[in-house]
Order: sequence, then C-alpha cells, then structure tokens
Amino acid sequence: MPVPPAPALFTFEFAADPYPAYAWLREHSPVHRTTLPSGVEAWLVTRYADARQALADTRLSKNPAHHSEQAHRSGRVGIPGERSAELMTHLLNIDPPDHTRLRRLVSKAFTPRRVAEFEPRVQQLTDRLIDSFAERGSADLIHEFAFPLPIYAICDLLGVPAEDQDDFRDWAGMMVRHAGGKRGGVGRAVKRMRTYLAELIHRKRAELTAQPLPGEDLISGLIRASDHGEHLTENEAAAMAFILLFAGFETTVNLIGNGLYALLRNPAQRALLQDALRRGDSALLAGAVEELLRYDGPVELATWRFATAPVTIGGTEIPAGDPVLVVLAAADRDPDRFDGPDTLDLARRDNPHLGFGHGIHYCLGAPLARLEGQIALATLLTRLPDLELAADPDDLRWRGGLIMRGLRDLPVRFTPGSTRSGSDPE
Repeated sequence: MPVPPAPALFTFEFAADPYPAYAWLREHSPVHRTTLPSGVEAWLVTRYADARQALADTRLSKNPAHHSEQAHRSGRVGIPGERSAELMTHLLNIDPPDHTRLRRLVSKAFTPRRVAEFEPRVQQLTDRLIDSFAERGSADLIHEFAFPLPIYAICDLLGVPAEDQDDFRDWAGMMVRHAGGKRGGVGRAVKRMRTYLAELIHRKRAELTAQPLPGEDLISGLIRASDHGEHLTENEAAAMAFILLFAGFETTVNLIGNGLYALLRNPAQRALLQDALRRGDSALLAGAVEELLRYDGPVELATWRFATAPVTIGGTEIPAGDPVLVVLAAADRDPDRFDGPDTLDLARRDNPHLGFGHGIHYCLGAPLARLEGQIALATLLTRLPDLELAADPDDLRWRGGLIMRGLRDLPVRFTPGSTRSGSDPE
C-alpha cells in the first residue's frame, strides 16, 4: 500500500488540529526534518520513547550558541528581544553547571510546602475573576479568566507590587497577541519588562532586611542569594524573573483554556468531574488535570535544543549543530504508550505524560501550574455548572507561535445570577 503524502505543517488548518499530522509523522517519519515558518531548519521528534530520550540527552544542549546557523542572533530562535535585552541567562538557555546552580536557587519558591501556602491566594484570585462576570451570563474565559489568573499569581510570587501588576498584564498581552506574527511586538514588551525588572531589583535590594521574612518573595530571594556568595549576577536575576513570568503565565493560560475547551467538547467526561465535585470528592480532579495536560496540553513543542555532536534518535542521525524540537503533543498521543490516546479519559491511571517535559529541564513551575489548573477548573465548574460554549468550534482561532498551543478566545454562556464567592476581593 503506498504511503499517503506528508501533511502540510504549520498551516491555519494544522494549528486548529495538529493531531492527524502528528499521527502521520509518528508512523512514517518519526524524526522529521522540516523548515519552520521562520525559515530555520529543524528536526521534529514525535514518538514517545524517542521524545523521552531526546529530553534527557545531554548531547542536546539548551544553549543556542551551539546552533550551527546564525538564526539565533536575529531572534528567529528563542524568545524575540531576549538577547538585546540581556535576558539570555535563564533556565531555558543554559546547561549544567550553570543550569544546576540557578535551578537550585529558584526551586526554593516551588517546593510543595511553598505552593500549598499559596493556595488561598490562588483561590481568592479565581473567585474575584469569576465574580467580575458571573452575573452577566457570558464571558470570554481566555481574556477574562485564564489569562489574568496566572499573571497576577506569578506577580505575587515574584514580589511585583500590586500597583504595577497591570503593566505586566499589558506586556504579557503583547507577547501573546504577537506570538507567531511580527516578532517586534514581543521584543518591545520584553525590553519594557527588562527595564522594569532592573528598577525593581534595585528597589528591593535597597529594602532587603538582614534576615529573610516569612514568605519572602522570589525576587528578594534571588537578590539575597546573589549577595551571599551564590554568584548570581544582576542579569541572571533579571533573566530568571523574566522567564518565570514568560514561561509561567502562558503555560497556565493554555492549561486552563485548553482544558476547559476539552471538557466542553466532551460532555460525558465533564459531567463525571462535576458529579465528583458536587459530592465533595476531589480525588478525580488531580488525575483530570493530568489527562488534560496529555490530551491537549499547553506546550506543543519543547523549547529549543541543539545537537553538540551527532546524535541518533529513532534510527535517524542528527548532525552536530542542528536544532531539535521535541513534539510533546505528538508524543503524548502515541498509541505505543497510551491506550486510546485520542480519547479524553479523566480516570486514566497510567499517564506518564510529557506535558511538563522530562529530565533536568522538567518544568520548575509544574506544581504551581497544577494548583492553578485544579482550582480554576473546579471553581468554574462548581460556580457555573451549566457553562457551555457560545461559538461554533470551527470559528475558534488558535494563537500562532511554535512552542505554545492555546486558544485566542473561548466565549461561553451560562445562567446569570449572583454566585459571588463572598471572598475579600483583595
């Protein structure tokens, strides 16, 4: 039987539903060389076993200096504007030993205990946002809920003052709106954020107490480390704060948005979860978030890697210097690893998905993203139980961009009424 022709990648139709194309790649070209929309040539790794290997392979460097081309200099690789804004030295662009040192410092903010302490604040933010539209009977759950929730949460964690958080929301909005389009808009937002972070670091250094205060914010902790022998430069501190904002907020936006959309499109699974929540049984919730991460996760492709030596993956040799992109979305629907991979099953037990990566670059903020996802979904489905999609699915648009996967908007309707949480809005 002849092999069907290769599907077109990175088109409008592909963005709406990339999974048939990924199924073709897994079967016929699991390690696939392609030209990206930016013009850069890269390898796509699509099978689960190969993806796990690639994510943990130390010969695949995160440092763009190993790229054999000069594309990273013009911003076609990585985040636009990060090089000119001197924000390159963050966890997504470095290897051990620098990666080990910086991750150790930042990981203190994401311990299970610290994340658990943050739960009341996430619940408060969630309720406040729902309060703002609950009586209206309709909302855009991306712009009015999924987008602002993680922005305000990560700003609180970093120590951005409340009066400045709307600026961060504006800059983050520019990054999201311009993703996949003209990269100048993202670059301008990055430069504005860099200027602000430099000023905030200076201000917090001047205000730093001799001993850490209970619940000290992350930026103060980074400054304290740099002042006490951990060798953290100001550029590193700014870059770390920047990448936590940049990577931390959009991942959670898409987790909430994609997750809600999947539940709205799968009413039997949504009813299963709502029934459990009504009974006060939260056991299903954690597994449901893991399944939503697998089924249509927020990160479509893992961030850039570059071969430092010839690397063989899935029987294909990748030359030194070539970029490698691990397609998490394809790996997480690999039938060789998951039973019924194209079916949403909130009760799935065996679910070692790659939604947050694998290996030393496993997402540092995964515990916080999980917490936000669980609270957001549970609160929405409980407070707005008859929530339904208010648009034809074919009319919804997915944001452009190579790494992330998320909806531009998610219009919904529900029975209006006073479902206020009663929580203090601030």
